[in-house]
Parts: sequence; structure tokens; C-alpha cells
Amino acid sequence: MNAPLSVRIEGLSFWSSRLPGWQVAHAVIRGESAAPEAVAPRPSPTLLAPTERRRAPDTVAIALEVASRACEAAQRAPAELASIFASTHGDLAISDYMCATLVDTPTLISPVKFHNSVHNAAAGYWSIGTGSYASYTALSAFQNTFAVGLLEAVTQVVCDAKPVLYVAFDIEAKGPLATVAPSKGLFGVGMVLAPDVGCAPRMTARIIDAIPTRAQSRAQSPAAALIADNALAPCLPFFEAVALERSGVILRLGEHSSLDIAFG
Repeated sequence: MNAPLSVRIEGLSFWSSRLPGWQVAHAVIRGESAAPEAVAPRPSPTLLAPTERRRAPDTVAIALEVASRACEAAQRAPAELASIFASTHGDLAISDYMCATLVDTPTLISPVKFHNSVHNAAAGYWSIGTGSYASYTALSAFQNTFAVGLLEAVTQVVCDAKPVLYVAFDIEAKGPLATVAPSKGLFGVGMVLAPDVGCAPRMTARIIDAIPTRAQSRAQSPAAALIADNALAPCLPFFEAVALERSGVILRLGEHSSLDIAFG
């Protein structure tokens, strides 16, 4: 067993087309209101210049939306925070475009789309838009991406004794890739984690041995069906635990380990 790492949750954010904002998602998770019937339009990242905003792909739009809202909730200056950006698949729409173009007309690859195809594109746009010189990390761990990214964020907070912005996001899969890496809709979450001082809600995390799948925390709220088809859906038990004021949650890290989260 590992000693638990303790941090404070200073701000949370959440966005999907049916749950556009943490306040909306919080109320739906708790059963206090129904999800809006209307589908929200794609977020527009106002911290980017108009030209950059228009050509930003969906991954960047959703990532910058939840990153900005998490910083607002924490009342932290975005440029001062180190950040972790996590995505299960990255931009599958651009990946599909590039694969198809390379087969049919390889000399016509769009430089802009190629520029946006890298896994750290959202983190790069964030650092440019906020004028940040702080470090950032971009990672992926397939179906365990949210938990692995959360562990990385907690570890950085404890080791560096500084607050960290954590963002996770996934978008719609396109073309043949959708059959092997399925994902629907736009979905992103964010949080600002800080050292274990002050009055913000406390969270501890520790790595434990893998537990049977049936024992892992599962999403059960009315929000679950609204994001179940997105690759980032495994993050929902964490946000349900926060909204429902549960004592903790267990998230899968990999074949041989899990992340045991406790609140309070």
C-alpha cells in the first residue's frame, strides 16, 4: 500500500452538449433538475484571438472551455498554473481526415489540420491564449486516461507544493476509426488542485492493488446516460461522488492497480 497524497479541490468544471456547466451537471446528478432538452452549441474559447478561435478544432474548444471555468471557480490566474491535459483518443476527426487524405491525395494535407493533430495541441493553445510559461503535460492512457491524469495532477501538486490545473476531454470519433475507438459527442472536465492547506474541500489519493471490475465505482446518476458513449465517461463516478457528497470513489488505473480517492 502507498501512503495517501493529500490535496485541496479549489474549483471544478464540467461541459457536455446536454450538461453545459458544472452547476447544470451537479443538479442533474443529484436529481434536483432534469437535463436541458436543447443541445448546447460548441463552446467558443474567448481567450483566443478570433482567427485562432475559428480554426480551433473541437478538442481545443472543449478543453479551453473547461480549463477556463475551472480557473474561474478556483479564482486562480490561468497563466500561473502548471497544467495537465488528458485525452483518451485526442482528435479522432483530424486523424480520420489525415489518414483518408494520405491515401487519396497525400500532397494536399492541410498544414492547419496537421498542426492541430498532435496530442498536445489543446495544451499549446492554452499556453498561448493565457500567455503562460508554466509547464504542461499531455497524456493518454486509453480507458484509464482520467484516473491516470488525476494521479499525475495530484502527484505534481504534492511534489511541487503548487496548484495545478487538470483538464480531461474527448470528442466525437469519425470514419473507420469510430469502429475501433468509439466516442460520441463533446465532453470535458477540469479542476484546480492545490496543496493541502486552506478551507477548500480536501481529497486524498493512493494507489491500491487492482480490484475486481464489479467492485469499482460505477456511474449511476441520471447524468450517466447523457455521456455514456463518450470515451471520457469513466470520469463520471468521480464527479458523482463530489456532487452526492460521498466519502470516496475507486477508479481503475490499469490492469494491476486502482486509484483510491477519499474526500473530507
